[in-house]
Amino acid sequence: MMRLRRSHLICCAASKEKMAAHLSYGRVNLNILREAARKELREFLDKCAGSKAIVWDEYLTGPFGLIAQYSLLKEHEVEKMFTLKNGRLPPADVKNIIFFVRPRLELMDIIADNITSEDRHHSSRDFHILFVPRRSMLCEQRLKEQGVLASFINIDEYILDLIPYDGDLLSMEYESAFRECYLENDQTSLYHTAKGLMTLQALYGTIPQIYGKGECARLVANMMLRMKREFAGSQNQILPVFDTLLLLDRNVDLLTPLATQLTYEGLIDEIYGISNGYVKLPPEKFAQKKQGEGSKDLPTEPKKLQLNSAEELYAEIRDKNFNAVGAALSKKAKIISAAFEERHNAKTVGEIKQFVSQLPHMQAARSSLANHTSIAELIKDITSFLALKSLKTTISINIHYYVVNHLSSHVSASEAFFDNLTVEQEFMTGVDTDKVNTYIEDCIAQKDPLIKILRLVCMQSVCNNGLKHKVMDYYKREILQTYGYEHILTLNNLEKAGLLKPQTGSRNNYPTIRKTLKLWMEDANEQNPNDISYVYSGYSPLSIRLTQILARPGWRSIEEVLKMLPGPHFEERQQLPSGLHKKRQQGENRTTLVFFLGGVTYAEIAALRFLSQVEDSGMEYVIATTKLINGTTWIKSLMDRPESPTQ
Repeated sequence: MMRLRRSHLICCAASKEKMAAHLSYGRVNLNILREAARKELREFLDKCAGSKAIVWDEYLTGPFGLIAQYSLLKEHEVEKMFTLKNGRLPPADVKNIIFFVRPRLELMDIIADNITSEDRHHSSRDFHILFVPRRSMLCEQRLKEQGVLASFINIDEYILDLIPYDGDLLSMEYESAFRECYLENDQTSLYHTAKGLMTLQALYGTIPQIYGKGECARLVANMMLRMKREFAGSQNQILPVFDTLLLLDRNVDLLTPLATQLTYEGLIDEIYGISNGYVKLPPEKFAQKKQGEGSKDLPTEPKKLQLNSAEELYAEIRDKNFNAVGAALSKKAKIISAAFEERHNAKTVGEIKQFVSQLPHMQAARSSLANHTSIAELIKDITSFLALKSLKTTISINIHYYVVNHLSSHVSASEAFFDNLTVEQEFMTGVDTDKVNTYIEDCIAQKDPLIKILRLVCMQSVCNNGLKHKVMDYYKREILQTYGYEHILTLNNLEKAGLLKPQTGSRNNYPTIRKTLKLWMEDANEQNPNDISYVYSGYSPLSIRLTQILARPGWRSIEEVLKMLPGPHFEERQQLPSGLHKKRQQGENRTTLVFFLGGVTYAEIAALRFLSQVEDSGMEYVIATTKLINGTTWIKSLMDRPESPTQ
C-alpha cells in the first residue's frame, strides 16, 4: 500500500484555492455548489471526533481534489492519507480510520482485508465508511458476509453528484454511466443525475422549462418531476437562475465522440488525456536548460499542469481550433514583451512602483506562455499539417529569454494523424462508407492500437446506418484474428450500444440529417469562426446543432429529423411559486443548462461556449455531464474488461 504524497497535496492547495475563485466568474456562480459540498464534508469529518486517517478509493482523489484541498482536511484533524489496497494498513497513530469509497463490491473485499489484517493493539481505533455518492445495502451485506460490518462505528454517504470543473462546466465523473445504460440496462446513473439536478434546483431555483431528446433523458425528467412532487412545499424560494434545462442522450449523437477533436483543449485530451482538470505531459519540452548543460540533467517525471479558466491565456486559447493557436500565442508573446519593455519608460518613483506591482502578474503570464508554447510544440509534432508554422517568437525579458526557434516534425506520427483525419472526414461526408476501407485494413495489418481501429469502424457504421453483412463480417474476422478472440465480447458490446451494427435494409438517414442540420460546412473558418463547425474543421457536432436550433427557431422546425434520431423528444414545464417569475431586462440573455447523459467531449463544450459568445444568440450555456470523455476513453469504457483505477 502506498501513501498519497502529502507534499503534492500541500503544493496543490494554493492552486486549488485560486481555482475555486474562477467558479464564480460566469453567469452562474458555481462556487455556491462547491461550498455546499465542502460544508457537508466538514460536517461528516467533525462527527468523527479525534485524529483521523483517510483511506481513499483512488478514483475519488481527483474529484475530491476539486472540492477540498489538504488544508481543509488538516483543519479537521486529518493527519494521514492512504490509498485503498489489499493487506495491512500503514502505521498511523490516529483515533479514526475513514474509508472514502464508491459503492463497489470488489472494494468491500479490500476493506475487509484491511480490517482483518489490523494489529490487535489497534483495537481502540474507530472505523468509519463513507460511500460516494450513495450508500449501498449490497455493499453492507458484503461487509457483513466478510465478518467486518460490526467493526464500523459509522456508515454514511456523501452525495457528490455534480462537481464544478470550471465556471460553466459540471461533471459527475460517473465513468460507467453510458455502459450501465446501454449495456447493462442499469438506471443507477440516471437516478444520480436526477438527484444532482434536484440539488442544483435547491441551490439555484426551479428550472421552468425542461426539454429532452432520448430514452434516458425522458427517464431523468420523469424522476425529477416525481421527486419535485414528493418534496412539494419544501423547496427553497429562490429566483430561478436557469431558464431552461436541455437533457440529451449520448446515443442521439454517437458520431461526435468518435471524431478526433481539433480544438486546443480537445487535442490535449485526445493525445495526453485530461483528468480532473490536470494533464501529464512529457517533461523534455519544459526543461529550462542552462548553457552548457547536457541532456543528463533533463527531468524524467511528467510535467503536471492544471488546466482551467483561472489561467488567463488558457481561457483564451483552449476553445480555438488548433490552426488558430499559433497566431494567438505569437500575439500574446508580443504583448508580454512590450509590457516588460515598459520598465525603460518608468522614470519617477511612482511609475517604478506601479511597474513593480504589475511584475508578479507579468511573470505569471510569461510562465503561462512558455508552458502553452511547449504544449503546442508537442501537439504540433503529431499534427504537423495544422498550426504553429508561423510561431517563431523571441521573448526578451531582462537577461532571461525564451526562444521558440525550431518546431520539429515527426513525419510518421503526423502522417498517421493526417491519414486518420482524412478517413474520418470522408466518412462524415458520406464517401465510401458502404465498403471495406483500405486505410482501416492497413491499420489492422500494421497492428495499430485496437481502440483506433474500433473508433474508425464504429464511425463508418454510424455514418452508414450500419455496415453491410459482408463488410461487418470482414472487419470482425480481421480484428479477432489480429488482436485476439477475447475481443469478441467487446465487439458484441459495441453492437449492443448501437455503435457497430449490421444493415437491416432500412434507409440510411444520416445524409438527410447531415444536410438538414448542416452538419458539414465546406468553408469552415478556423481562424475567425462564424459557425460551430470550426471545432472539427468542417463537422458541426449534431448534439450542439440540436441545442442551437432549440434556442432559435425551435425544434418544431425540425420535427421530421428529430423522429429519425433515437428516442422521444419532449417538453415539460415546472410551475414556479408566485413571485418567482423572472423579470427579464431588455437585452438580457437567457441561461440554458445542457446536460449530456453518457458523456461530453471538450470540442462540444467549446462549441457551446462559442454559441454563448455569439452576440445575437440571446443565450448563454452552462454544461453538465455524467462524464468528460473522448473517443478513446468512451470506447475503452465499453470494452469487455475496461481498465479500472482499482485494478
